[in-house]
Amino acid sequence: MIEYSDIAAKSQTLRQQFEAKLGVKSKTLQQAFRRAGRLLPRRVRQQGSVLVDAERYGQSPKIARQMDDQKLQSAYAEVIGHLRSIDAKDRRKGQVLSLAGVIAFNLLCIIVAFLFWLWWRGFI
Repeated sequence: MIEYSDIAAKSQTLRQQFEAKLGVKSKTLQQAFRRAGRLLPRRVRQQGSVLVDAERYGQSPKIARQMDDQKLQSAYAEVIGHLRSIDAKDRRKGQVLSLAGVIAFNLLCIIVAFLFWLWWRGFI
């Protein structure tokens, strides 16, 4: 049987990993998974729902006895493994490069439109 203190400790660890790796701040594990959304693969989100249910129902001793210990352990291992594999520095670099690409493309479109306008008006 898993104790609520174990679930609470795992929940705290996961929330810290969410904040460190994905920049998602939250008060509960459910809020963390909801805010992370599509940043996580579907399989990890499904395992997260198992952990969220454990956090929600683990406070009741009767329901806590009915939880599958192995299922909780494997769900925790999969989620924490995925979060630890994320390279936060590389993720930020990708976001910056993506933003730079969008800005460069928009600037190129504006320049082409301006040159077309000059040609159409007969200045070129």
